[in-house]
Amino acid sequence: MITKELVVIGGGPAGLAAAIEAKKQGIKDVILVERDVRLGGILPQCIHNGFGLHVFKEELTGPEYADRFVKELEEMGIEVMLDTMVIELTQDKQIIAVNRDKGLMHIQAKAVILTMGCRERTRGAINIPGFRPSGIFTAGTAQRFVNIEGYMPGKEIVILGSGDIGLIMARRFTLEGAKVKCVAEIMPYSNGLTRNVVQCLEDYDIPLLLSHTVVDIHGKDRVEGVTIAEVDKNFQPIHSTEKYISCDTLLLSVGLIPENELSKMADIKIDNITSGPVVNQRMETSIPGIFACGNVVHVHDLVDFVTMESQLAGRGAVDYLKDKIPSKKHITVSPGPGIGYVVPQLIDAEKILDGKQNFFMRSKKPMEKARLFIESDKGQIRTRILQHIKPSEMINIELKKEELVNKDIKSLRFFLQEEGATDEK
Repeated sequence: MITKELVVIGGGPAGLAAAIEAKKQGIKDVILVERDVRLGGILPQCIHNGFGLHVFKEELTGPEYADRFVKELEEMGIEVMLDTMVIELTQDKQIIAVNRDKGLMHIQAKAVILTMGCRERTRGAINIPGFRPSGIFTAGTAQRFVNIEGYMPGKEIVILGSGDIGLIMARRFTLEGAKVKCVAEIMPYSNGLTRNVVQCLEDYDIPLLLSHTVVDIHGKDRVEGVTIAEVDKNFQPIHSTEKYISCDTLLLSVGLIPENELSKMADIKIDNITSGPVVNQRMETSIPGIFACGNVVHVHDLVDFVTMESQLAGRGAVDYLKDKIPSKKHITVSPGPGIGYVVPQLIDAEKILDGKQNFFMRSKKPMEKARLFIESDKGQIRTRILQHIKPSEMINIELKKEELVNKDIKSLRFFLQEEGATDEK
């Protein structure tokens, strides 16, 4: 049995930031466990720019962003176990992990931070009919093939789904000489960042077909083409609109799922909307001493927000390890009309760090202009005008500690009201 003060499970941007912050705050016995052979998570294959604008105030590529944290981790002497798979986590913070050098290991932690990230939804999750030929990839797999392994999956591409990785790969394939026939999206709006729609599709004249989906895949050994069709308001295909498109590759960019098998194993409470753990103001889960941050909690669109959230989790773990009094007065946070979810779901106003609390949320539909209402069981706290809202772009709202304490607030609710609002903030 190995005993550790803090174990961080996952070596992506969330795990790196959490481990570094915990070490900075005085926790000496920190170990980071990663199942891949390198640190950085998904970032090493994200060779495009756009990272670091919030954290470093400059534009970096994914490998550059990861490299800054990896170097800092190494300089601080934080122990790392690569190529190591965690296969079990218990409520009393016992971890069973395995690797080829040490075999099966039992680690007893005083605190744990979960940073396992998320995985892509596959063809099986969306039930596309047709044959099962080669040439069907998730967008992230294709990105790894092109950017890390140096393989081109195909020459004529159709992309289903307009998630950010799919949009970025549309541009990447075009730059590598392939022909991207179209991007089909079942929703009536794009599920990627606006900047990616502009820079990856519009700048390269790649058609974005909204309210369309793939209804059939053709080809037995290799993809030969797909049939796409428009969908109605119930997302059912309109058969009269079916159209055949020849291609040798189908890319799926149809959403991400937080990796919470370990969380469920430890019987951590899971939010049905985010598919991630329910957390409080310091990213602590329903099990005291087990924290979670990054895409394992909810899917982020910017890695900078992952880093900021993970630094908070690192500090939360330090507070727990230093025997600071646990939260008792919980304010429940919930989404109202127009809001899909809000994180964190619980807060103790007295224990908010740095005198402010960030709330992350997503709208249920696109809105050009809307008023965000923040209300408690004691009355309205604040309203704010928001412009150009999309479900794919996370809303980050900051409330000051004094807005929440000394009012005996028991619940907090966020909701959006489209248009018809004044310019008052």
